[in-house]
Order: sequence, then structure tokens, then C-alpha cells
Amino acid sequence: MRYQLFAHASLKIASVALAVLLWFMVSSQQAAVERGLRIPLELQNLPTNLEMVEPPQETVDVRVRGAADLLGRLTSGDLVATVDLSAAQPGRRLFHMSTERVKAPFAVEVTQVSPSSIAIRFEPSATRVVRVQPTVEGEPAQGFIVGAITADPKVVEVVGPESALRRVEEVITEPLWVGSATAAVKSTVILGVAEQGVRVKTARSAVVSVAIVPAPETRMVDNVPVRARNLATGLLAKITPQTVTVRVRGTKDVVEKIKGAAIMAYVDLRGISEGEYGLPVRLEQTRDIGVDQLDPTMVSVHVQ
Repeated sequence: MRYQLFAHASLKIASVALAVLLWFMVSSQQAAVERGLRIPLELQNLPTNLEMVEPPQETVDVRVRGAADLLGRLTSGDLVATVDLSAAQPGRRLFHMSTERVKAPFAVEVTQVSPSSIAIRFEPSATRVVRVQPTVEGEPAQGFIVGAITADPKVVEVVGPESALRRVEEVITEPLWVGSATAAVKSTVILGVAEQGVRVKTARSAVVSVAIVPAPETRMVDNVPVRARNLATGLLAKITPQTVTVRVRGTKDVVEKIKGAAIMAYVDLRGISEGEYGLPVRLEQTRDIGVDQLDPTMVSVHVQ
């Protein structure tokens, strides 16, 4: 009897297809494995009127199942767990973590998420206007000092949780370097807030100007007379020593011309009666010069 190769061809094709399908099913089941991964946690749809004051961890642990070769190529960045915050309210809230909240590649099955829930505390969002505090680093060239420091804008609006805003008095700038400068320094610098969770609302930078001025001259002036003030009527006071040495500061022209008599050093005898006293010497500020050091600082006063 002659063999007919194409007899019952459709039945033969169906049999082969079924065999191939069964082979793929069996081989895929045999190659299926499970693996643990730590994946990023993504927070979505936070209401604009709320701030997170106790954010959750940045990652969660998952168990995934799939073909061995597929999972072997899988990295934690291929999956992400999401939390929908659109229904959040002020206070401490719990959000359920389910396998459906994990975005995974095709043919990768997420079987478990840990932890099963996360806690987040929210506060109402608030704003506040605070001053800009410039930061300056470095020393000007010899013979110069830092003068007036200004910022434009002088104040900015910050936003954040109500509790954190109560502790914020200023925003700071990135440091402006004035090392070896002999003239004014001006630059646009970035603004920032030291308090965690608080941020600048609108202005992201400020223009900071730093004046660099000649350093004041200093000079020790001897024989500055010590005067008595507020001595009661009918009493006499003898001061020992009668003069002191004072350090003065100012421009070169003013410092060179200053005389001891132009500086007011005195002891206050208000309420003092007869007797021997050790009293501090006081200095009265003088226009155009600064007085900041004297010797001696105490004198003996005999009142009679």
C-alpha cells in the first residue's frame, strides 16, 4: 500500500502545533523563578494646599515572578511603586500598598509588596515673607575691609509646612567671594533656606553687592584727660591717674589730626558721696572717629 504524505494534512499540522504549544508551556513553567528587589517609591498627585512633614521611605521591597532569563536581566529601576496622594488630608495618614500599585515590565508578575502600607504626615501649606541674608567669604586685599552689604531683593516669600515656617527668619545666599578685592564686588547668587521642607516660592536668586572700602587707620592717643561728671554740688573730686591712653580709628586725615583734648573720657559720679572709689572710665563717641580701647580702664576717685 502506497504511503500518502499529505493525507490528513490538517490533522497532522494541528498535532504539531499542539505539541509545540505544550512544549512552550512546560518549558516556561520549568523556567519560572521568583526574585526579590528593592524598587523606588513614587508619590503622585500631592494636593497643592498640603506639605509632607514626615515623608515615607524612598524604596519598597517586592517579590517578582517570571522567566529565569527575563528576571536575570531585570534591575530595580525597571519597576516603580506608586502612591496616589490626591485624597490626602492634614494629619498622619496610611496608604495601602498593593501589587497593583507596582508598574512592572511585560511578563513580570509582582507577587508581594513590603511594607503593606506606609504612613505619611501632612500639614497645611503656608507662606511667609523673610529677609535675604547675604553670605560673604574671603578677606579683601591688605588695607581694605568689607563695607556695606546689600541684596536685591531684600525680602522674598517662602513656602512650606506651618510648623517649619515659624522657625524661619531669613533665607541665605550662596557665598560671594571677596578675597583680595580692592573694589566693590557684585554678583547674582542662588537663594536657599536652611530649614528642611521650606523653599523659596518665587525668586530663586538675588543680586548681592559688597562695598570694599579702605581700612580705617588706628592710633594710640596719650594724655587724654579724665573728667568728672554729675558730681554733687559742694563736693570736690580728685581722679588718679588724671589721664588715660585711648585708641582711635578713622580715616587717615582725621586720625593724624586728632588731639587728646578732642576725646571725651569721664567718670560718672552721680549719687556718689564723700569717700574713696574705684570707678570705670567711660568714653563718649566722637563724630568721624571711633574710640574702642583705653588704658587704664579704672581710676581711683577721692570725693570730699
